[in-house]
Amino acid sequence: QVQLVESGGGLVQAGGSLRLSCAASGRTLSSYAVGWFRQAPGKEREFVASVNRSGGSTHYADSVKGRFTISRDNAKSTVYLQMSSLKPEDTAVYYCAASSRYWIVSAGTECDYWGQGTQVTVSS
Repeated sequence: QVQLVESGGGLVQAGGSLRLSCAASGRTLSSYAVGWFRQAPGKEREFVASVNRSGGSTHYADSVKGRFTISRDNAKSTVYLQMSSLKPEDTAVYYCAASSRYWIVSAGTECDYWGQGTQVTVSS
């Protein structure tokens, strides 16, 4: 079992950048594919980005492609989401999630473990 804790959220102006971190404890994070998801008020949770166990493959939602970059440091048991050119519509609670069942994830149902989330607010 793995426990996930997100950090790095905050308030930023449109066009700015933030880097989110997802730190794992318990079982080594290298055993899991990891994804980032987000949920805005009144909206369903949506997929943002994911990375496979080694970090060699990544997958992005079209809405963030070219602006967000997911990466991982298995030695530090941490996955990162670098967010640039932020827009007000990126405002949401961001969650990281881990999957032991899938090589790479694109849906929340594919994930087994979730963090508590971190708020990202982008002002216009």
